[in-house]
Amino acid sequence: MAITLFYLVHSFTGNLPWGECMDEWGPYLNASNKICVPATAKGSNSTEQNNTVSSSELFFTLEVLKEKTDISDGIGTPEWRLTLCLFVSWLITFFVSVKGVQSSGKVSYFLALFPYVIMITLLIRAATLEGAAEGMYYFIKTDWNKLAQAEVWYAAVTQCFFSLNVGFGSIIMFSSYNDFSHNINRDALIVTTLDTFTSLLSGVTIFGILGNLAHNLGVTPDKVINSGGTGLAFISYPDAIAKMEAVPWLFAILFFFMLFVLGVGSLVALHGTANTVVQDLFPKLSSWQVSSCTAAGGFLIGLMYVTPGGQFMLNLVDYFGGTFIIFIFTLIEVVGVAWCYGLENFSLDLEYMLKRKVSVYWRLTWGIITPVFLIIIFIYFCVKFERPTYSGYPYPDGVLAFGWAVLVIGIFQFLFWIFYYIYKNREFGFPEMIKKTFSNEHWGPTGQSRYEDWKKFKEDALAKSRSPEKSRLKRYLNILIGRT
Repeated sequence: MAITLFYLVHSFTGNLPWGECMDEWGPYLNASNKICVPATAKGSNSTEQNNTVSSSELFFTLEVLKEKTDISDGIGTPEWRLTLCLFVSWLITFFVSVKGVQSSGKVSYFLALFPYVIMITLLIRAATLEGAAEGMYYFIKTDWNKLAQAEVWYAAVTQCFFSLNVGFGSIIMFSSYNDFSHNINRDALIVTTLDTFTSLLSGVTIFGILGNLAHNLGVTPDKVINSGGTGLAFISYPDAIAKMEAVPWLFAILFFFMLFVLGVGSLVALHGTANTVVQDLFPKLSSWQVSSCTAAGGFLIGLMYVTPGGQFMLNLVDYFGGTFIIFIFTLIEVVGVAWCYGLENFSLDLEYMLKRKVSVYWRLTWGIITPVFLIIIFIYFCVKFERPTYSGYPYPDGVLAFGWAVLVIGIFQFLFWIFYYIYKNREFGFPEMIKKTFSNEHWGPTGQSRYEDWKKFKEDALAKSRSPEKSRLKRYLNILIGRT
């Protein structure tokens, strides 16, 4: 978000700063034997030579990040302009979240809807550009052979986790404010459908403009995609905008403002999750006290990412803490709900809440497809694990150890509470100790009358499904297909 805000501010200048080469880059170009090509340049020879580099890439690495290629001597000190942008980002997040869902709920309408206005505007503009059709076709073209590659499925799953905020706690936090009988089945369908639609809309829009960039350079669309992620957002796309003949600064403002709004929306959700956890533990603290402390903590942690070696750390933490560990937690959550708490128990809980039976699709997905699928991908990832790198540069052993520490600390939280409750129930025999450790006897809806009604509903349903006349195999099959 700090980098996005930095680009947004610079987009208000008459001439986009990444559109032309700067004299300050001379020493770097001489040392690396590179030639800077202005992003405003057009033609097939502008970026095809091995010794050329676009001004948009140099602006990102040298002017914005002041990036280091080796962090063995440290990551450096925070860059003051990015630090200021980071502070403003967290300040906005604080004001949005300061009153909990009362304040963030009102702002969410703008955070959720306004990006669509900008995306549609950019899509209309992209559709008028030469070469846009080739870029859009490149985006939707399917390579079926990729479906046989496990790493593609791993990347797709982790992207879904990030896009839908699965495994980060935000969904649980927001849903905790719902009414007891809220139609969560409808919400799940709406959210996943809109997420897919948004991904397609943004993809078509971005690749349409990248198709125009490829057309101007006389190359195929795959040649202008700079590795994805930050490279796509802050190198390839700004490069394409700089080549626009009509008001490129306006489309730069729209694009980076959209990214910033989306970033605020994601950060507000994560910030709200942290606030809710702290307030549940310390209910005497006021909302603004909790929000200010968590925002200050987030800002201090974020300083690591606005240093010259910040992208190294961002990639490392994202790999171990934002991808791998979220994958593990999600796998544990699915297995814990479907296999430990039990698919039958979970389905009956939803049936009591929604007054309707859970369909076969959801039962099969929760009970078999999702956990087995995640386990297979996890095993493959562990077997094929390779030492992470950033832009081809290896991590020093000490920095890599930090990444492993992030992973171990995260997993330790889960293991710690398991062993804590095992130790707490140590006076019982082993089978009873394990049973009490994973006991759900205190689980249920709040309110005495509702709790008693729910308990009776569960007892009647379980007594009927666990009839002595039914074999264990038949009972499991009935659970999967929803028969009693």
